[in-house]
Amino acid sequence: MEFMGAPRLMIVSDLDSTMVDHADHESKSLLRFGALWQAEYNHDSLLVFSTGRSPTLYFELRSEVPLLTPGIAIMSVGTEIMYGDTMTPDYGWVEELSQGWDRSAVVEVANEMQLKYQCDSEQRPHKVSFHVKKEESVHVIPMLTQKLEARGLNIKLIYSGGLDLDVLPKAAGKGQALAYLLRKLKSEGRSPAQTLVCGDSGNDAELFSVPGVRGVIVGNAQEELLHWHEQHVGDKSHIFCATERCAAAIIQAMEHFDIQPNLSPRDRPVPRTVHDKLAPKADAISVAHEVVEYLMLLEQWLRGDVEGTDEVFNRLKFSLAEDSNRVCAWGILENPHEHINCLRHHHGSQKGKLFHIWADRVRSVRLSDDTWLVRFDKWERSDKALTCALTTSLLQANKDFPNGVYWKFIHETWLSGYEGTVPIRKI
Repeated sequence: MEFMGAPRLMIVSDLDSTMVDHADHESKSLLRFGALWQAEYNHDSLLVFSTGRSPTLYFELRSEVPLLTPGIAIMSVGTEIMYGDTMTPDYGWVEELSQGWDRSAVVEVANEMQLKYQCDSEQRPHKVSFHVKKEESVHVIPMLTQKLEARGLNIKLIYSGGLDLDVLPKAAGKGQALAYLLRKLKSEGRSPAQTLVCGDSGNDAELFSVPGVRGVIVGNAQEELLHWHEQHVGDKSHIFCATERCAAAIIQAMEHFDIQPNLSPRDRPVPRTVHDKLAPKADAISVAHEVVEYLMLLEQWLRGDVEGTDEVFNRLKFSLAEDSNRVCAWGILENPHEHINCLRHHHGSQKGKLFHIWADRVRSVRLSDDTWLVRFDKWERSDKALTCALTTSLLQANKDFPNGVYWKFIHETWLSGYEGTVPIRKI
C-alpha cells in the first residue's frame, strides 16, 4: 500500500462479474476503469479488491485480464487481508479470526455429510469451501448449520453464485473485513473521505451494510443479491442499482454519487496538441494523465483505432524531448525518436487482434519545480502473450505540450528480469 495519506476515495470491489466482466473478451470496461483510476485517483486514493478467490486463483485472474494492482486485497471471502504488491498479510486480522475457530471440526462434519469440496487452493486456514447445487442448498445449509452449532462452533455460512458454500469463523466475511480495515485506517488518522463498495452476488451483501459506505449493485447482479436488496429494511439511498455491467457500472455509480472526476481517458480522444486542452501547471495528475494517454495513443496507433496521419503520429513523437534517452528493456541505450520513427510504418499492425497497452501503479515524485520522476508498470497484451516493463521516467514541465509535460528519459526493465512473455509477479 504505497499511498500513506488519508484516501480521497476508497473503492472496494468484488472481482468476478463485478470489476471483471468475463463476457467482455476485449476487457473494454475494465480498461476504462483502469485508465480512470491511474490518471485521476492512484496518487491519493485507495483501491481495494474484495474477492472470494484465494491468492492462487487471484493470481490466475491477473494473468488473464488487465487488472490493476490494488493497495489492499481482501481474499478468500474476507478471511485474508493482504497489503500492496508484496501481499503482506494483516496478522492482526489473522489473530482475530483464530479465536474460537476449529477448522478440523468443520472438516469432520463436512465429511460426515459427504459434501463436495472445492479445489485444494480454495481451502484456506479460516475457510472451508464446498460446491452445493442450488436445489440441494435448501436442505444442506440448514443441516450443516445445525450440526456445526451442535458442536458449539461459532461459524458463519455464506452461499453465493448458486453453487459456492463457504464456512468461515463468525467474525469473518467481506463486510467484517472491510469494517476492520476502516477501523484500522481511522486509528491511523487515515479515514477515507468517501468509500464506494461494489458487488454482484450474495457474498457481497455484507459490504453494503458497513456504516458510512455508498454502494453499487452492478447491472448484471445475481438474483440472490437483488433479493437481499429487496428485503433490506431501512434507507437504501446509499445503494445504487446500476444498469451497466461490471466495471462500467462502477464508473456509472461514480457519476450517480457525483464522485468527480468520472470520465475515463478511454472515453475521450487523446489530446494531440496544446490547443486541444489547456495545458495545466505540471502536477501529479497531469503527469499521470500523460503516462496513461501516451500509452493509450500508442495502443490505438498499433490497433489502427486512430487515423494514420502526421498529426496523430506527431503527438507520439514530439512529446519526447529532442535530447531524450531511452534504456529499453533489453538494456540498450537508444534515441527514443528512432524507436518512434519505426512505428510510423506499423500503423494498424495489431488490427483485429486482442491487443492492449495499459499503465499500472503510476506514482510520481517531484524532483524540482519543473521535473518529475515517474514510475509505472507498462503492460502489453498481444493475443495470449503478456509482457510487462517496469518503467522509470523523467518528465519535464513545458506548457507547449498537451499535459504540460514532456518526456526526457525512459528506463525499462522486464518484470521478471528477462525478455519475453512474463508471469504475474507472485512475491
